[in-house]
Amino acid sequence: MADPVVAQTAPYEVQVEAGKSYFWCTCGKSKAQPFCDGSHKGSEFTPIAYKAEASRSVFFCGCKHTRNSPVCDGSHNAL
Repeated sequence: MADPVVAQTAPYEVQVEAGKSYFWCTCGKSKAQPFCDGSHKGSEFTPIAYKAEASRSVFFCGCKHTRNSPVCDGSHNAL
C-alpha cells in the first residue's frame, strides 16, 4: 500500500454536528482537509466515514498515519 501525503503534522480541530456524517481524507491530497474532496480518485485510497454522535469538537488526524482513524492518536509526533 502506498503511503499517504502528510497534510499537516498536527490534528484538525473540527466542530461536528450530532447526526451528521463526515468523510475523512485518507490520501492527504484533498484541498478540503481534513475531509475528502475526491482527490484520491484513481488511487488505492478511499475516505473513511465518521458519523457524529454528539455536537462537539473532534480532532481529526492531519498526518494520515493514525492507528485510530479518523481521529488523531498522536502518530504525528513520531514523523
